[in-house]
Amino acid sequence: MKDIYTLGIESSCDETAVAIVKNGREIISNIINTQIPIHTLYGGVVPEIASRNHIQNISEVAKMAICEAKLTFQDIDVVACTYGPGLVGALLVGLSYGKALSYAINKPLVGTNHIEGHIAANYITYKDLKPPFICVMMSGGNTQIVYVKDYTHFEVLGKTKDDAIGEAFDKVARVIELGYPGGPKIDSLAKDGKPTIELPKTHMEGLDFSFSGIKTAVINLHHKNPQINKADLCKSFEKTVAEMLIENVKKAVAITGVKTVALAGGVSANSYIRDEFMKLAGETKIYMPDLKLCTDNAAMIASAGYYNYIAGKVSDLTLNAEPDLKL
Repeated sequence: MKDIYTLGIESSCDETAVAIVKNGREIISNIINTQIPIHTLYGGVVPEIASRNHIQNISEVAKMAICEAKLTFQDIDVVACTYGPGLVGALLVGLSYGKALSYAINKPLVGTNHIEGHIAANYITYKDLKPPFICVMMSGGNTQIVYVKDYTHFEVLGKTKDDAIGEAFDKVARVIELGYPGGPKIDSLAKDGKPTIELPKTHMEGLDFSFSGIKTAVINLHHKNPQINKADLCKSFEKTVAEMLIENVKKAVAITGVKTVALAGGVSANSYIRDEFMKLAGETKIYMPDLKLCTDNAAMIASAGYYNYIAGKVSDLTLNAEPDLKL
């Protein structure tokens, strides 16, 4: 069987990324140009600045990916690009480049869902992982429990009713003056803390989440007592959030009978959350992507795009960005 080389393009937020993946599982090249140092100056991602930087970087990043893979553009079999969800201006840059490249080299275009990409990051880390499994998607824009029935068939069992978990991390970090990006900074400081502060857990019907309550509680505690031990506060926040996630995952396993659980998304890089999920290992198999594949990258988009391509899902050049795209 002929090897299929998929070129993935990711530009949904503040990373300009291009990767080449063989047969959906093997990274040949994976280039990421991050804008974190730029957006740190503003305390968060500025959409217009993100879009401009994607325009400046996309061509060079694509050339670097081709060069690192020791291939030419003509060697590519499929072009996969993120078309949602994300910041509309940022999405349009990667999507426009992907459409132009697909047309220029006369190869199929596969519009790819960013959330599917995060799930597919596990296929790169674990060559043996196959659906069905439960995936806990946790990022700055999404928090969902997904029943992955097949490579291209998904059922959302539960989701956040307000803030995404990564959004809560960033807002808490901003208020307690840790800066941006909030997730890694909270993770780092929490290593010196103890989970001694009682924080509220919102219990939703079914498998849904709510993170606005715990976020507001942390903010109020800090406002009332600016001298509060920030390390303890971060550790208590991580512990409570992890308990909320794991509680619902256990319910999802019981409902579906599927005892394989994978993590996905930027927050799955959090060391405390990873450790807590590993405690479930035994009857439940736990998978989590390599740290470099948790945050936004194009290898995950190439992997998801590959599975859509072999399932016959190909896009045409009328494909448009969908910032609120659902799974």
